[in-house]
Amino acid sequence: MSDLKVILRSDVSGLGKRGDIVEVSKGYVRNFLEPRGLAFLATDGAVEQAGAMRRSRDVKDAKDRESAEEIAKKLVSKKIEVVAKAGDTGRLFGSVTEAELVVAILDQTGISLDRKDIVIEEHIKEVGSHQATARLHADVQFPIMIEVVAG
Repeated sequence: MSDLKVILRSDVSGLGKRGDIVEVSKGYVRNFLEPRGLAFLATDGAVEQAGAMRRSRDVKDAKDRESAEEIAKKLVSKKIEVVAKAGDTGRLFGSVTEAELVVAILDQTGISLDRKDIVIEEHIKEVGSHQATARLHADVQFPIMIEVVAG
């Protein structure tokens, strides 16, 4: 059974990005890619179209990277204050989540992020200074300083 060359119409996890020319089995094309409108056969004219798709993807990617870098410049220098309920010893009732951090960033800076863009390595369960990582783009990730205060 031979493979077919197809051009991806949109990003497919584990296979490629929009405009990529990939070689996959006939069954995968027939049963998965074509019914969902994710790919089409790579004919000579379509290969030129794929080049245009890749160029537009590259332009969009560059714009996304630039906007992520702008956000990084604004947030790196700031310390985000998160108010959480805590006991007398400074131990929190629960922990600070990515969603709470996103709300605090929006309130204090006006920058709207998605909670999926924020990574808190260790659960924040105490009052004090902590750090999280923001991953806004494949090439742009930066630390966010967090100050947790009892409230």
